[in-house]
Amino acid sequence: MGSVQIVTTILAAAVTAVAVWLAVRAVMKMTAVIRLGQPAPERFADKGARTTKMLVETAGHTRMLKWSVVGAAHWFVMVGFIVLSLLVLEAYFEVVTPGGGLPIIGHWTIFGLATEWIGILGLAGILVLMGIRLRNRPTRPGGRSRFTGSTMWQGYFVEWVVLLVLIFGFVIRGFKVATDHFEYPVWATPLSHAVGAALPAWTAGVSVAALIKIAISMTWLIVISLNVTMGVAWHRFLAFPNIFFKRDPEKPAGSGLGPLRPMTSEGKPLDFEEADPEKDQFGVAQVEQFTWKGLLDFSTCTECGRCQSQCPAWNTGKPLSPKLLVLSLRDHAYAKAPYLLAGGGKDLTGEEKATQEQLAGVDVLAMAEADRPLIGTAEEGGVIDPDVLWSCTTCGACVEQCPVDIEHVDHIVDMRRYQVLIESSFPSEAGVMLRNLENKGNPWGAPQNTREDWTKGLGFEVPRVGEVDDFEYLFWVGCAGAFEDRAKKTTRAVATLLNEAGVSFAILGEGETCSGDPARRIGNEFVFQMLAQQNVETLNEAFEGREKSKRKIVATCPHCFNTLGNEYGQLGGEFEVVHHTQLLAHLVAAGKLTPVQPVDGGVTYHDPCYLGRHNRVFAAPREVLGDAIQGGLTEMPRNSERSFCCGAGGARMWMEEKIGKRINVDRVEEAMSTGAKTIAVGCPFCSTMLNDGVNGKGAGEQVEVVDVASVLLRSVKPDAPAGEKETETVAG
Repeated sequence: MGSVQIVTTILAAAVTAVAVWLAVRAVMKMTAVIRLGQPAPERFADKGARTTKMLVETAGHTRMLKWSVVGAAHWFVMVGFIVLSLLVLEAYFEVVTPGGGLPIIGHWTIFGLATEWIGILGLAGILVLMGIRLRNRPTRPGGRSRFTGSTMWQGYFVEWVVLLVLIFGFVIRGFKVATDHFEYPVWATPLSHAVGAALPAWTAGVSVAALIKIAISMTWLIVISLNVTMGVAWHRFLAFPNIFFKRDPEKPAGSGLGPLRPMTSEGKPLDFEEADPEKDQFGVAQVEQFTWKGLLDFSTCTECGRCQSQCPAWNTGKPLSPKLLVLSLRDHAYAKAPYLLAGGGKDLTGEEKATQEQLAGVDVLAMAEADRPLIGTAEEGGVIDPDVLWSCTTCGACVEQCPVDIEHVDHIVDMRRYQVLIESSFPSEAGVMLRNLENKGNPWGAPQNTREDWTKGLGFEVPRVGEVDDFEYLFWVGCAGAFEDRAKKTTRAVATLLNEAGVSFAILGEGETCSGDPARRIGNEFVFQMLAQQNVETLNEAFEGREKSKRKIVATCPHCFNTLGNEYGQLGGEFEVVHHTQLLAHLVAAGKLTPVQPVDGGVTYHDPCYLGRHNRVFAAPREVLGDAIQGGLTEMPRNSERSFCCGAGGARMWMEEKIGKRINVDRVEEAMSTGAKTIAVGCPFCSTMLNDGVNGKGAGEQVEVVDVASVLLRSVKPDAPAGEKETETVAG
């Protein structure tokens, strides 16, 4: 060992010791903060499925590859980081001696070949990612970027570290080639040999370059250890557990889509008959009241902004960005952590739990952070502004896009639950809807005895449950389908088509009440439970004696479809629920419905969020339209899982849209840009919102918004008016 190698060895050991000590301290701090969260015992079930899903999503990059160029580049960088960590380890042998290498595998040609090409592709990948970040920088001309609000220096720092580590990996190999210390052939390591041809035969160059590579790597580790909220770096480690602990590993898309997470207290589902607000947690009022998985979510955020780029609120000038919401919660949690870790915190009555002695040494900034309300305006020092909280449509675009499975919608609704149930703080116009649900069983406050009025004038009898001995499907009409003019046309069209196809079905009529979707998503879990338990009891009675596979329900509203199929199971209601477009597609394919007159004029289809993104029903409505229209379907630029919300979900249907551009207008403009004369929908909420948007654009005479069922009915029975007959306007 020469003098150069002695110096490089000492320096490498010193910087590594500092970096490792800081990293261990940082990991302990992060672990302590995450453990402050509430229990979530269900996250430990199905370990086999969780492991499989984690490996598929990480190794296969299944979520990242939805954006092909970025996904491919990121995959090469990820593989490079994992595999080429061996070359960082090898550098510790190379600072000692120019001919040093990894024991055993370090001399295998296959190892040299693999690391060479991973390094080359990693270089290409990081250069692509750097170019994308620069092209989408927030300061660029042309509007908001998905990186708006991200901590840009951290992204640049991480990317430059990756680039320099990869470069110095080839520099080390180049000096080995130049000094004849390199054991791999040219065919296996062409770039290394090319670099070696350009470098001098400086024997100490190997050790010096190895020291620089180690110094760059350890500088990275030191910087991220001093910045535990640096998600753009820490996600390399936290993504694995965050994906492993996702809510439902069996879901093909985002784990937080479909059903909402039930309200829990101390890790157990909340029983409203016995719950006490002074002893049981009602939603989330303090950051430590999120589950530990929520705190892990916040820590894992990569600040990539994919959620932000797809969010309908953000894209129409609202203050909500799912990314910025998560980052605000993350920064608040870590700023408040010293106070919490010292034993501080408020109990459910608002009393401080810690003694003065416990809090004596807590930093004044942490104490100030502890006094901030979780929900509050800027003047109040709130972490999350109320306008941010109430802008969410729960469309799930953020969850579907997130590459590390953050469950934004669950967290937003948890905060809403506390605001509604404890603080009674929510947009005032939504109060009418909630009172109507409690008193009338529907959001519009229509009389219950008018639920069956849509059946009047049909050329056949619509059977009621209890009036017929048997039926194959229970037709869940829903509140919109029973009371709202446009939705009643869809209800009549579906009933007419089912009758035409010879499908045995029955309705509950006045025995049906609201599914509870708007109550649950605004945060009023109590009203949801009341409505849902009533419906579960009614449905269980209607299906008494049947096994689950024969407890079939068809629903025209995706919100009812999602609630009945995904959430009633939490309350003892197990049913096979299909959307009407799925049943109609099946009936057409089986030859029970035959389109005879194609509908022309051009048709585009709007994917409802709760049908498409939340429940992955994309093909069925398109199959129905494909059979019924002439000239093929014209897709909007944002379709299927990237479909843009109509603006009605999350109970936004009953709240005024006062900030920015109206979401439905944005979507209507996109639909009209296709040139289609018909906008087909599969949801009564979407129908209302898009109709309003068309009328707002003054295009009511040129463009029609109509349900998929009505399009099919026009093709199956061109002369039948049953599905389109006007009905009385909704009462109330």
